[in-house]
This record gives sequence, C-alpha cells and structure tokens, in this order.
Amino acid sequence: MKDFILKSISFVFHPLIMPLLGVVFYFHKTPRFIPEPIQNAKIFSIIILTIILPILLFFLLKTINKVDTIYLKSTKERLIPLLINCIIVALILMRVLTPNEIVELYYFFLGILCSTLACFIMAIFKVKASIHMIAASGFFMFAIAIGIHFKININGTIALMMIILGAIATSRLHLKAHTNQELIIGLFTGLFPQLVFMNYWL
Repeated sequence: MKDFILKSISFVFHPLIMPLLGVVFYFHKTPRFIPEPIQNAKIFSIIILTIILPILLFFLLKTINKVDTIYLKSTKERLIPLLINCIIVALILMRVLTPNEIVELYYFFLGILCSTLACFIMAIFKVKASIHMIAASGFFMFAIAIGIHFKININGTIALMMIILGAIATSRLHLKAHTNQELIIGLFTGLFPQLVFMNYWL
C-alpha cells in the first residue's frame, strides 16, 4: 500500500502538469477581468502543448528506443526530451503567452524555460536533477509571487504546496529515483529563475 501511494504521488504530480496548474491558479486568483473565452483558449493551448504533445513525442522516442520510461532515469535519455521541452516552451512564449498580454504568465513560462535549459545543461555534464522538484518548486514560487502581487491570502495554497513538495521528495527517495543532493539541486533549479523574474512583474 505504501509503495502504491508513493508511486501515485510521483505520477499525479508529474512535471508535465505543473505549467497547467500555474495557468489555472493564475486565472483563479487574478482580480483582473480576462474574458472566459480567452482563459479557455489559453488553458486549451497549454494542455495541448505541455501535456498531450510531450506524451505523444515520448511514445515516439520510446518506439525508436531513445527513452525507456516516462521518468527519464538516466541523464543520457533526458537530453532529447528536455531539448524538445525547451522548444515547446519557447513556442508558448512566442505564440500563446506573449509579454504584452499576460505578463505574469509570460515570466512564469520564461522561468520554466530557464529551469529546463539549466536541467538540460546539467544532463550534458552528467549531473542529474529532480525534474519533479524543478517543476513543483517553480510553481510554488510563482504561487507565492501571485499572492504578493495581488495582495491576496494564499496561506492555504502555500501550506498545501509545502506538503506536496515534501511528499514528492519522499516519493522520489523511496523509489530510489534520486539522491538527496539531486532533489536539492532540483528544488533550487526550479525556485531560482522564478525568484529572479519576479523582479520584472511584481
């Protein structure tokens, strides 16, 4: 039962869903009026580009024996998926979330791009960082920034995200997917770009 729960945590809080959670969280919390059709269009685009497209590309890579599992256990099999993800996020920044539309989400995804590039560079040098922690900590810092920016109480969200971060770290350690060092590297790789880009929109 314990194994099932910890494996489920890694699956439910997979890095692919974190960008979508950030977009949905923003639309839920922002006091600005954004027409519902625009919100739905942005969310639909993010689902297609950050979840459905990467899954389809993963199966393609698996078919040609470039990756073994969706968890990308080795640094070698991380290279192509991370590079593809960088291209996808860059496309989102150019076409879906441009800076003159929703500046907060633009810098959120710019932070995601920087974190992904950092993870890609580390993989080139055989340094493995937890992608789960990168994605979750990036969303965590963005949520804090949104609370500060709009002066709203998100203490419940912060507390929940701290629990989730702890659960993800525990899950990855239990599954022997990462060491403590890899989790810490992932944590700061996700946090730092969001923290830096906060200066441009707060």
